[in-house]
Amino acid sequence: MLSENIAVSVRNVTKTYRLFDHPGDRVKQFLSFGLKQYHREFTALNDVSFDIMRGETVGIIGRNGSGKSTLLQLICGILKPTAGEIGASGRIAALLELGSGFNPEFTGRENVYFQGVLMGITKAQMDVRFDGIVAFADIGDFIDQPVRMYSSGMFVRLAFAVAVSVDPDILVVDEALAVGDAAFQAKCLSRIDSIRKKGGTILIVTHVIEQVAHHCDRALLLDGGHMIANGEVAPTLREYLARLKRTSKVISGIPQRVQARAQADDAFASHPAFNPAETRWGDRQATIESVRIVQNGLIDPEAIVPADTVEVYLEVHFHAEIERPIYGLSIKTDVGAMLFSTNSRELTGDSGFRKQAAGDLVTVQFGFKPYLDSGRHMISVGVASETGGEIQPHDRRYDSIFLHIASPRLAGGEIDMTPSFEMCDTA
Repeated sequence: MLSENIAVSVRNVTKTYRLFDHPGDRVKQFLSFGLKQYHREFTALNDVSFDIMRGETVGIIGRNGSGKSTLLQLICGILKPTAGEIGASGRIAALLELGSGFNPEFTGRENVYFQGVLMGITKAQMDVRFDGIVAFADIGDFIDQPVRMYSSGMFVRLAFAVAVSVDPDILVVDEALAVGDAAFQAKCLSRIDSIRKKGGTILIVTHVIEQVAHHCDRALLLDGGHMIANGEVAPTLREYLARLKRTSKVISGIPQRVQARAQADDAFASHPAFNPAETRWGDRQATIESVRIVQNGLIDPEAIVPADTVEVYLEVHFHAEIERPIYGLSIKTDVGAMLFSTNSRELTGDSGFRKQAAGDLVTVQFGFKPYLDSGRHMISVGVASETGGEIQPHDRRYDSIFLHIASPRLAGGEIDMTPSFEMCDTA
């Protein structure tokens, strides 16, 4: 019996698979009555223990083959552990690997009701939910076509719509948000947020560390089937990145939550639209010292007018010699869906690289036309460098500045905000 505050309990769980080199070896193994072994054993999870509290959003991270997906399938009851115990309290809705749980020969409509049966939802209850599922999935007449005809995006739209329609106590998502456009991701993240606010528990498996930093209360790190870390997001991501760096040529920074109280020496944090919950990482060989937003001659206006050019000025201080600095800017919805992203290398090519020496203080400018809907968005900025084909983040300030759009603007498909970049005078 689980405590009323615990949604998922995993105790000393081990999952071992038998691997056979040839199909016939399974028969030989059965007929040998255990006297001879025709298989190899692979342990996907080894003595893993943790609890997830009700209302928590937990990110599960690790390299490919670390045991993440196996863990989710065990929690969902799709697999049984070789050893140990797993308990879960409440209704679980899961978006696992693409195709999981759907019959490819059934139509979308038939699969909706089929999934309802699997989750204990009666036909009458699913009838009430059906129109909302179809509206959320937004796949039109394909709802009555076999799902084998669906694109991956259409499939995930329908699968997600079904999963969130049943008011789950626990929502499990395995890389599903990697498929789909910005509008779909925004809808999904908004619905996930509503589940969180109602006290739901969410488990997310992703390779995108920024999603974990932005959306998760806690993170679990798996490596080689072992649980390496379980705790606060920043130190867990730090350990993950350190392991990646030791085993590959990927060079990355260390996410670090910024406290709500602005540092006295951080002019950037004194910006009127600064987000104190920004996530910041990098090796600090260069730092973004301040930001200024200008539109129609107004400096840091309270609201931005759609379609009129916006200029974002960044003051960057170099603390080491940087051969090929790259400056970046991106905009997201307030629930984290990417709308627009660009950088100086993309906009200017090789002509945009300018070597900077230690002590240099430079100002760079991004320009764009905000073809965005009304409401609040978030700006992320960064400075990095390219060395031997690798990107080294120096200072990335993620979701650092709120951008308020004053009035509605229709936007469909990809957003072309005609971005530009230029170097300003060096101080």
